[in-house]
Amino acid sequence: MSDRPGPSFGALDLGTNNCRLLVARPKGEGFRVVDAFSRIVRLGEGVAQSGRLSDQAIERTIGALRVCAGKLRRGGVERYRAVATEACRRAENRQAFVDRVSDETGLVMEIISPAEEVQLALDGCTPLFDRTMRHVLLLDIGGGSTELIWVRLDDGEPPALAAWTSIGHGVVTLAERYGGDRVARASYAAMVAEIETTIGPFAETHGIPAGAAAGRVQLLGTSGTVTTIAGIHLGLPRYDRDRVDGLRLQFGDVRAVIDTVIDQDYEARAAQPCIGPGRGDVMVAGCAILDAVMAACPAGQLDVADRGLREGMLLRMMRAARAARRERAHP
Repeated sequence: MSDRPGPSFGALDLGTNNCRLLVARPKGEGFRVVDAFSRIVRLGEGVAQSGRLSDQAIERTIGALRVCAGKLRRGGVERYRAVATEACRRAENRQAFVDRVSDETGLVMEIISPAEEVQLALDGCTPLFDRTMRHVLLLDIGGGSTELIWVRLDDGEPPALAAWTSIGHGVVTLAERYGGDRVARASYAAMVAEIETTIGPFAETHGIPAGAAAGRVQLLGTSGTVTTIAGIHLGLPRYDRDRVDGLRLQFGDVRAVIDTVIDQDYEARAAQPCIGPGRGDVMVAGCAILDAVMAACPAGQLDVADRGLREGMLLRMMRAARAARRERAHP
């Protein structure tokens, strides 16, 4: 058997708030991460008001993308995907941005639809689905939007995407409207109420409150908000994906962390090692979105996923590469 490492694949997710890259090699039906990168770039800063990506946000983002491009080159990546989501979907100067990214970094950036974003998140999180449940509500809190993905679990069958919705509230857009320093309890309650009103019809249509109350629904969260709450609950001196991914939290534990975060000002939140200065101003908005979803899906516990779009892209690319090799071997 050859000791030569297999081909590498890259997956880059450029969101409203973060730029994140994974480089991985296939391992069995999954993969092994060989390099990673994450930087807060705030690409979507001000887009909700202006409809455009600002020059400063573009400069920050291209700086991060240059780092990603270097990692892809040095990693000998066979194939990669680089996708952008809500901030670019909203921005009228998105094509100029994509063209500049290509010119200055060599990266080919795709602006994907909400539907494809949902499917990639679903693919990436499937390994954490609790097959003792009838349904999963997968929550993906982004910087510019939030996706609720309703998944049906049938015995012996792959998970089935039953329904989904994307709401135009994310941690950046909500924080820009309500503030990100010290948020009064009344303002926080208004944020939660706004999200509850937005997601309520979707939850009622699919019987989510009743199913969750009856113990038939797994609530699974994939976002920086959820993983950060998990890290704070564990008291981690620095964020540790291995301890967070797959963790199950009781609603009472989540509530305790949320209460602490709400009562802190920006400096205190930024001093938390699992939050940091780059996210101290958006954390309360993320808590408000999560709070509203917990009210709509009273499962009593929240499962935590530190995975999503990038993992979904990697798994798809690796499956396609295996199928292509089989076809070449057996034409």
